[in-house]
Formats: sequence, C-alpha cells, structure tokens
Amino acid sequence: MPASEPALSTNPRETETTLDHERQHLADSRAALQRMREHTAGLTAVGSGANHVSTEHLKQVLYRRMKALEDDPTVPLFFGRLDYDTTLGGELDETLYIGRRHVTGEIGGEPMVIDWRAQMSLPFYQARPGEPMGVRMRRRFGFSHGQLTAYEDEDLTSVGGVSGLESEILESEIERPRTGPMRDIVATIQPEQDRIVRAELADSLCIQGAPGTGKTAVGLHRAAYLLYAYRDQLARSGVLVVGPNDSFLSYIGDVLPALGEIDAKQATVSSLVTDATRAAIRGLDPVPAALIKGDARMAEVLRRAVWGGVSRPSETLVVPRGAYQWRVATYLVEEILDELRTRGVRYEAGRTMLPQRLAHQVLLRMEASGDSPDDRVQNAVARSRPVKTYADALWPKVDPAKLVLRLLTDAEFLAASAEGILSPEEQQLILMRKPARSVGSARWSLADVVLIDEAADLINRTPSLGHVIVDEAQDLSPMQLRAVGRRASTGSVTVLGDLAQATTPWATSSWAESMTHLGHPGAAVEELVAGFRVPGAVIDFAARLLPRIAPQLTPPHSVRRNRGALDLRGGTTADLITATTEALGREGTVGVIVPDAAVATVRKALEKAGIRYDLLGEDAQIFDARVDLVPASLAKGLEFDHVVLSEPADLVAGEPDEVTGLRRLYVCLTRAVTSLVVVHSAPLPAALHDAAA
Repeated sequence: MPASEPALSTNPRETETTLDHERQHLADSRAALQRMREHTAGLTAVGSGANHVSTEHLKQVLYRRMKALEDDPTVPLFFGRLDYDTTLGGELDETLYIGRRHVTGEIGGEPMVIDWRAQMSLPFYQARPGEPMGVRMRRRFGFSHGQLTAYEDEDLTSVGGVSGLESEILESEIERPRTGPMRDIVATIQPEQDRIVRAELADSLCIQGAPGTGKTAVGLHRAAYLLYAYRDQLARSGVLVVGPNDSFLSYIGDVLPALGEIDAKQATVSSLVTDATRAAIRGLDPVPAALIKGDARMAEVLRRAVWGGVSRPSETLVVPRGAYQWRVATYLVEEILDELRTRGVRYEAGRTMLPQRLAHQVLLRMEASGDSPDDRVQNAVARSRPVKTYADALWPKVDPAKLVLRLLTDAEFLAASAEGILSPEEQQLILMRKPARSVGSARWSLADVVLIDEAADLINRTPSLGHVIVDEAQDLSPMQLRAVGRRASTGSVTVLGDLAQATTPWATSSWAESMTHLGHPGAAVEELVAGFRVPGAVIDFAARLLPRIAPQLTPPHSVRRNRGALDLRGGTTADLITATTEALGREGTVGVIVPDAAVATVRKALEKAGIRYDLLGEDAQIFDARVDLVPASLAKGLEFDHVVLSEPADLVAGEPDEVTGLRRLYVCLTRAVTSLVVVHSAPLPAALHDAAA
C-alpha cells in the first residue's frame, strides 16, 4: 500500500477528513471480506477422482474457511495502522492496517488488512519511541458499535509521543464496559503480554498472573497465534484449552472464533477424563480421601497394580505342530518377560508382543532341528491356541476401571500395591465405604476417574496433542496435572494461574512442582503483576490479603489512571439488593457474588425485587442478562464491570480453613473492572480490617 496521509492534525476539518478517509478504508475492507466469503461459498468440494475421503476433507476445509470469514458488523475489521518508512529500516514506504484477520482486495493485489499475528504486525505491539522497528507512525483507532469514531497517532521517531496507557483510546478500550461473554484483547495487548503470546510452539510456559493482568486472555491469544504460525503442524496434532468449570468455558468460548480460529477444543479436567474413560462422576470424596487420591504417589500405586498382574511361568510352554512338540523352557520365558517389562512399553503393547516373542523361540528350535520356517510360520504359531492361552495366563488383559474398583474395594490388593507408599491409615481412607458390585454401579468421584485415566494410560498410551493451555492450574491436584500433561507428552503447554487464588485443599504451592507433574520440568515461569482490568482502589484493597495467602508473590499494581470505586457498607440482604439496583443504573455487567450457602436467600430477594438475573452453575451460560448471581465457588476467572459482594466473613468461614477462605475472598474481590461494593452485617475479616480503617 502507498503511504497514507500525515499524522493527526489539531485542525478539526483536517481531523474529520482523516476520519472520512479511514472510514472509507473500513467500508472497502468490509466489502472485500464479503467478496472473499462469496468466492469461498462458490467453491465446490470435489476431491481428486471424486474420492469420498478427499471430498469430505475439502468440505471441512471450506466450512472452516467460511467460518473464519464471518463478519460481525459490531466488531471493527482493523484497530490499528503502521506507517513503515525505509529511512527507519522498513523494506518499503507503506501503510498497513492491523486487524483480527487478513483481508485481501483483489486476487494478487495488496492486502487491505494484515492479520495481527503476522510478522509485519509486530511493531504495533512491540515498537516504542526510540525503537521504531522500521515504523514512523503508529495509529490507534477508536470505535463505537463497529463505527470508527476517533484516531490517535504516535510518532515513533521521537521520545515524546503517546505511549502505552498514556493513549486515551487504549485506556478507553481496556476500561470499556463489558456485556455478555469475554471478548478478545487483540487491540490492547501490551508488550510483555505479546512476548508470551508469540513464544515458540516448542516452548512450554508457566504464567503466574495476578488478577486483572490478562493471563487468561494471553493464553487464548497464544492459542490463536500458534494456530496461525504453526497451522499445518497443529492441524494434525491439535490444540486444547482446559478451564476450571463449564461456566468459565462458556465465558471464554467466543474469543477464539472472534479471532477466526474454530479448531481449538475446550474441556475441563472433569470432561477430559470422563470422555476418555466413559466413567460417569456421581460421587464426592471427603477431603482427606481426595487429598490421597490426588497425591502423585498414587501413580506408583497404580503402576504396581497394573504390572503386578504379570506372573512368572510355572511350567514349560509346549506347542504341538505336525508330528512334533516344541518346548520353551521357563527360564527363557522369564527372560522374555523381563526384557518386555524393562523396554518401557505400555502394558497392552507388551501383552501384544509376548505371543510373538514366544513364537520366535519356537522358530529357533525348528531351525535348530533342520527346518526352514518363515515369518508366516511364526505368525501362525503366535496365533495358535497353546501360545495364546499360555501368554494370557502370564500377561492377563487389564480393564482400567475394573482395576481401580478392585484397588478401592479390595484391602489386600490395595495393601500389596501400596506397600511402602501409603500408610495403613491412608489406605483405609481411600477404600470405598460401600463397595460397588460392578463398574457400572460405582459412584465414582472426580479423583476416582482421574485414577482410571492414569491406569488407562499405563495400559495404552494416551494420544498427545500439539499444545495444551490450562487455566487456573493452581487448583489442580498432582494427579489431575498428570492427566492434563499426558495430553501433551510430545507437545508443549502454556500454564496459567495465580498461587494467591489457590482454593482447593490439594492446590499447588509451587509452579516448579506443578510443571514437573505436567511432564515439563524446567519450563520458564513468567510473572505478570501489572493490572489492566482491576482498578487501583480494588486491587490495593484486595492485596492486603497477600501477606496471609501468598507472601512469596510480588504484590500486583494497577496501571490505570482511573482508580475505580470501592464502597464498604454495613447492611443486610436488603442493602445488597439496593447496591445491585444502583449498579444497574450504570453501564456494564453486574456480578452479585455471595457465599454458596446464601445463594437461595439472595435469589429470592432478587426475584422479589424484580431484577432479572442468570444463576451461574445452573442456567444455560449464555451471559445475556446484565446481572449474574455468582456462588463464590464459581467466581474464579470471571469479571464484571460492577461487583456487589456479600458477607466476606461468611465467605471465608465457608471454606475448610482460614487461608483457603481468604484466598477465595481474594478471588471474589478482584472480579471488578470498574466498581466494587462490599455489603456486610458481620465484621470484615481481620486481614481486611486495617484496609477498611
């Protein structure tokens, strides 16, 4: 593209002329995108030689292409512009518009919009005054409901230009009230975030991110970047996003499609293991039992239980063939068993190899007698009834669910498998109080199904994906981390979380430990502490809890000039409803966060007041109501423009211990983007009392 008009003028008429020029480019770009979509719609999916498989593959390719080219008129096609200059190192004097997807004008012509993930877009995120990266001027655009309304220029050749959050457009976009589910942050990615997003596919990363630092958005944009930069590789191996619960997945579900990516899969740990094992979760473990079942030591218990089924031969293998009987001595069979067990193969792979190994010994004896058998004879011997029966007796078939059921109901079997690993008291804690008669009638807990998944992997290797992104990872047990990690055994991972927000009894206290359980020890740990979403008044108030809940972490800080609003009110449920009504008088979403035990009471109060709301965890998560009633246990990972928080002391008391309760409170306090109202009839927890004073 030829270079466009000069930077922003203070002349109103010139400013309006510039806006008209940019609006025309936006209209032309939308028209070009429509032509691209029409062209794709006109293509016919017919494979080479009308091959059915090829045809179906082409249909899928065209479907994905059509989805990627969908246009939402409320979302701008571009949000920025770069003016490259050859005197600063640019290859050409040209202007590039940066947007969510690549838009081409005419076939073979210049692009009208460059994908934000392209290398040419990098200066939009990384360039700065004094380090222009070949760019003379960076322009940001302001939009309202898809209409271009403003622009702001930054002269990268000087040190006095608008930069970072000095940009009013950038700050306005970050603070813009939200409606509905989470949206992308592609127009506001900061340099430290962008470096994480664009890290190599082979790099496994761990992001320790304080509330409001955008760690979840960074993880999702990393997924979008990797799918763009390594499309062929990841088209074969796949990308998976693992979230803490279904409400969270619904909340983030529109981000990747908005960036033109529909191929990444999303799951919770629960859905991941239940889909893999076909075991339904119908039970709940007491905390002591869940802690032991989630302990990494259970991996060795299961390994012993699986491989303990392989027995030593007590008699010689005899294979009748023709007029002869061929014998394989027990010592040779033991050597075969030892060789297979030390090869590092999965249980079922070794079981499959055993008949062939036994048959090979038979062939050696045939050859020694002067016969000349070939591979067909060996295969026939391996499939013969004597060999199969002998092999099955030594190396029996194992069903993972049946094995775990036996482990949790047969005290002697558990004792043999857990000797020297679990104490007798620990073994008693995990034994089922009411043993199930069959796998189908067992009331499996999540921890049980994770054990089944581990056993299944010992038997047959779990297929690996190219990249796995796991959010809120601090809450996963070691065994849950292993379940996620084996889905990336030959790929890489991006781990997102905050140790200060760890609220499960089995939560990690060390990212190094978590990365080891995931199978990626030594991964780099990046810490994000600059808060873009949570206002200063709120994050400073919540950070008073850090000395109690995570003293090792760097306290977060807000980089926003607007410190937001914090209001601490003494009051009852009626005052909570009043605060909710007041919040509805302002623009944006409202989250009413309450202790889980108070949900029913607050629900009735909202209905009595005629306030329309969605209840997280119960209603279909479409996020179409302005008010969400949020049980404290489901608040993690969400954000609302305005938060009304009820009874912090009750919230803390509802957890197993004070530290976990204070961490839960920290999560709930930091869900606010603009304002936070805390309504309490009981005194605030002591850790917050000083802040209130």
